[in-house]
Amino acid sequence: MSPKEERNVVLETRHIAKQFPKVLANDDISITLYEGEILSLLGENGAGKSTLMNVLYGLYKPTSGKILLHGEEVEFSSPRDAISKGLGMVHQHFMLVDTLTVTENIILGAEPGRGGVIDYKKAREQVVAIAKKYGLRVDPDETIENLSVGLQQRVEILKALYRNAKILILDEPTAVLTPQEVDELFEVVKTLRNSGVSVIIITHKLEEVMEISDRCYILRRGRQEGERLTRGATKAELANLMVGRDVVLTVAKTPHTVAKDPIMQLEHVTVLNEKKVQALKDCSLDIHPGEIVGIAGVDGNGQSELAEVIMGLIPVESGRIMHEGEDVAKLSTRQRIFKNISYVPADRQEFGLVLPMTIAENIAIGYHEKMPYCRGLSLDYSYINRHAEELVASFDIRTSSALAPAGTLSGGNQQKVILAREFSREPTFLLVSQPTRGLDVGAIEYIHSQILAMRDRNVGILLISMELEEIFALADRIMVMYEGKIVKELDPEKTDEKEVGLYMTGGNA
Repeated sequence: MSPKEERNVVLETRHIAKQFPKVLANDDISITLYEGEILSLLGENGAGKSTLMNVLYGLYKPTSGKILLHGEEVEFSSPRDAISKGLGMVHQHFMLVDTLTVTENIILGAEPGRGGVIDYKKAREQVVAIAKKYGLRVDPDETIENLSVGLQQRVEILKALYRNAKILILDEPTAVLTPQEVDELFEVVKTLRNSGVSVIIITHKLEEVMEISDRCYILRRGRQEGERLTRGATKAELANLMVGRDVVLTVAKTPHTVAKDPIMQLEHVTVLNEKKVQALKDCSLDIHPGEIVGIAGVDGNGQSELAEVIMGLIPVESGRIMHEGEDVAKLSTRQRIFKNISYVPADRQEFGLVLPMTIAENIAIGYHEKMPYCRGLSLDYSYINRHAEELVASFDIRTSSALAPAGTLSGGNQQKVILAREFSREPTFLLVSQPTRGLDVGAIEYIHSQILAMRDRNVGILLISMELEEIFALADRIMVMYEGKIVKELDPEKTDEKEVGLYMTGGNA
């Protein structure tokens, strides 16, 4: 009998299906989770991973199939039902109240006490005891808003453990962590496993699957494509199962000559946020034609304000923004676009596309008042649609037609529509923010190749990404942001993720 067979089965799904009005999100999925196991759930964007976990956690009811807990069939009508049976889930976007303390957040909704009076002392003692048992170091009296992202995630894990979770689901748990915080999280997860807690990790990062999990299931288009012991699997094999074809996992970046004079410069730029607090502080950087400058930093350290001020979405408090030697700081966003500045925003659905409009109309947006997109006061739909069909073909956008609404496309294909629009306008400067967020390895491979192709056409590119692996794969120079300042410039050939991670948290290497 194998070691796997000797362990206790704590959770099973048998032939789970989940049908939405127009999408079969889960189709005949059967998985098994063992006691004290770290299980990864892999799959491309839209493969059905989150749907399956939401079924397990009581957020969705399955259309058909069964869930078994310790061998007995269960039905969850809500997360409260799942929690009462020992399941906990840490979502990618934390569900914490910033103004409350660690202890107050952990006990919220499950406060000890009698007659409506909370026994805060007892609650604090319980939190301290659980934190000590699992090695989750955190100050029980600190306010959430004063904690780093990594520590906030610990609070979320403690919330689940406080409610006696023996099965813990982590949804993209490393998406906003530094390399050091990832290492700390993995130590916590291993401690949980050694304590008998079973962990399911939803992730798209193959390296992390190989490092942390004992076993993995691969989903593709709502169906189960395979099961592998990670110790005996390869990244190439897993990537192939995820997308149904061979995937090039390494970026082929060739040397390229960088022009002497910068195409874009920020000179001592300061920006205030909505609370009139400095979000960018005396920020200076330059980008030359034919290079990619990568911005690394923990989310919320001024990256979004940097993108917005370059594109004219927020005003400059002080300093200059120079494009081809001209100060564009007071120009409108439209005027900057007409000066061959292109922008791929971080949120493709909120800022990149108008989802009810067709692909063709989305590609025309911004230039729709210019020839050849219009004739006089009328849009030239003959040209708009023909041009869009050409881009659909050249950018491999998977759709029935350029006349399909953008909202009907997958995340990866929506991103390709934005790339097609921005890249086809022959920019001199390109600002790309979170270009592959939430996308599968196949889409990432394609988008990286397109960004490098623009660099090789002597476009100056500023890349903002939460993925350090992406920064290292694409950037010719790395600028680290911390608390609104650029604190360090590094050569990707002469540094590593650990050193960059130290500067990202305000430390020194």
